[in-house]
Amino acid sequence: MQDLNVANSLHSAGSWLERNQELLLSYAVNIAAAIAILFVGFIVARVISNGLNKVLRARSIDQTVADFLSVLARYVIIAFTVIAALSRVGVQTASVIAVLGAVGLAVGLALQGSLSNFAAGVLLVTFRPFRVGEYVDISGAAGTVLSVQIFSTTLQTSDGNIVVVPNGSIISGKIINYSREPLSRSQFIIGVSYESDIDEVFTVLRNVVAAEKRVIKEKPVVVALNEMGASSLNIVVRCWTTYNDQTQTYYDLMAAFKRALDANNIGLPYPQMDVHLYNPSASKADSAE
Repeated sequence: MQDLNVANSLHSAGSWLERNQELLLSYAVNIAAAIAILFVGFIVARVISNGLNKVLRARSIDQTVADFLSVLARYVIIAFTVIAALSRVGVQTASVIAVLGAVGLAVGLALQGSLSNFAAGVLLVTFRPFRVGEYVDISGAAGTVLSVQIFSTTLQTSDGNIVVVPNGSIISGKIINYSREPLSRSQFIIGVSYESDIDEVFTVLRNVVAAEKRVIKEKPVVVALNEMGASSLNIVVRCWTTYNDQTQTYYDLMAAFKRALDANNIGLPYPQMDVHLYNPSASKADSAE
């Protein structure tokens, strides 16, 4: 009896396949076509994205803008590819778009931070407060800009670490671009002892700055008494160099200041404390006398 039921089921299935052969063939063709559309679409998106990036860079477009536009173009092509594939398998794209719109609204409300990062990315690419390769300080992170993506910006710090900063926090915070201007000012605070002759100190420090070839002579050099501290006279020295020379010039000048001060017998300060000892026994004895 069980064998008879199995035979009847197989016969019914065969009859159904025979009656719907054309329909199944049509579905198979549509599914295969949809898969082919997705496959070709993803390849085309990658090729067009890479090609657009190369064309923009060849036309001397900023690397930040080129990367952003190429990624955006890739996502747009992928979105149209998915819609075309769904349409091929018989899905009503109009209703799908409506549903996606409703879902997008719900997701947008749930992911306000991500959307704000996207909008901030558009603003960063439009106004370009910094470019790839520049050294910046954004949201408390300082480093060289590696890339500006749709949602985040990637920096490499001076010690080799990679920092990813959301674009929303960049727009809402302070941006310091150290590389945009070709010249940079360095400031030194040099402490000397109170016994030093400040006019002599000024002369020694000015001579050191004047001997440094990387200092921009056309820019003003400031050497002045900045503060009379607790145990030292603090002299401020300000001078200008190119951005590329600033770090090494700073280190070299600090060493040169120390050598020049030593050569002229100008004392460097050290913390001092006056200690007064109080002996209660001695005080009582003095009172008794």
